[in-house]
Amino acid sequence: MKKIMLRLATILCFVVLSEGCVKAQIKLEPQKVNAHLDKVGESPILKGAAILNNEGYFVWGGSVVKGEDGRYHMFYSRWPSGENHDRFGDGWLINSEIAYAVSDYPDHDFKFVKVVLQGRHHEGMPDAWNGQSVHNPHIQKFEGKYYLYHTGSKYPGAQEPGTPGASLSKRNLIQQSQQLGVVTFDSIEDLVAGNIVRSDKPLLSPRTRVKDKDVLNPSPKGTDALPDNLIVVNPAVVQRPSDGKYLLFFKGNLYAPSWRGVHGVAISDTPGGPFIPQDKFVFDVRDEEGKLASAEDPYVWYHDGSKRFYTVFKDFTGKITGEDPGLAIMCSEDGMDWEKMDNAMFMPLKIQLENGEEVLVNRLERPQFLIGDDGLPKVLYAACSIDPLNDKKDGSSFNIQIPLISSY
Repeated sequence: MKKIMLRLATILCFVVLSEGCVKAQIKLEPQKVNAHLDKVGESPILKGAAILNNEGYFVWGGSVVKGEDGRYHMFYSRWPSGENHDRFGDGWLINSEIAYAVSDYPDHDFKFVKVVLQGRHHEGMPDAWNGQSVHNPHIQKFEGKYYLYHTGSKYPGAQEPGTPGASLSKRNLIQQSQQLGVVTFDSIEDLVAGNIVRSDKPLLSPRTRVKDKDVLNPSPKGTDALPDNLIVVNPAVVQRPSDGKYLLFFKGNLYAPSWRGVHGVAISDTPGGPFIPQDKFVFDVRDEEGKLASAEDPYVWYHDGSKRFYTVFKDFTGKITGEDPGLAIMCSEDGMDWEKMDNAMFMPLKIQLENGEEVLVNRLERPQFLIGDDGLPKVLYAACSIDPLNDKKDGSSFNIQIPLISSY
């Protein structure tokens, strides 16, 4: 009888939580984009007012903040393209830098200004935790100060013969060295002038390094993998209103046996850390085998009207959206326990253009939002490509700015 009552209580709790999220949920509707089809070399690409391209570069994820000047300031990843450079699948690890663009409008006409952050080998510090490259920026403004969170990596050098990492390529050694950091500055003018404070130590590092083989500095055998396993990347930071603490969401990797992206959260009293990682997996959706569904690139925000946290992220397989791969959406009351919305598909892999065309895309990821004064997203910024990218060298990726109609 006790088991039956416990089971009924669990079911009732689930129903209440689910109805709470369903009743409180917001509605986000992507709008048509000011862009047109074009080509770079033999690859299709989008160009236009709502597209950020840089000639001679792959352009990737961008994060935007409205400045004290009323303009919109984007921080985005890019790295060199062309036959004399690495293919896309290697270049983002080896040569990524963070560039800065600005616009008078939130959803178009962003123009490159300057590079603001590079791997510290450019400063003669290749052994720094971020000595090789910097990637996937996430900009926030807390208590009057700007915080530019980002991924950093280094090349640890070829490993000794016979060690677990001896067979790893340079690219994969860099990949397994990824950690999180933050750059702070008081104003956009300070940033442009180079008056920034850069972290000499990572903000967050993996606590476990569990992988059957081909692993850099593995954990002892029998170690249980935590969410921050092997790497910590793709930061998203939000303040929790209930206690004022800051939640840093991140991606780690599990191999069971193949790769899949999983997520955790670290908590701090201040936006600059220290952040204490939790053991709990978040965005916990399981596949038919009971394994965590593979996902990455969460953006998290809190909406005061519904008293809920929301996240949008890339679902690799469709196990989270319940449909095809695309951008999934979830909801939480406390930022720790997450539920799927009644419609978990936020956006499929297709773009609607203002000229009436519909463009199917291969990549739509690293979503970032501009949140309005009402706490609702106004613009989606996403890394995008029409064709598969990994083997390309032609710079056929771009950042797309998609206006949203949001309601609650």
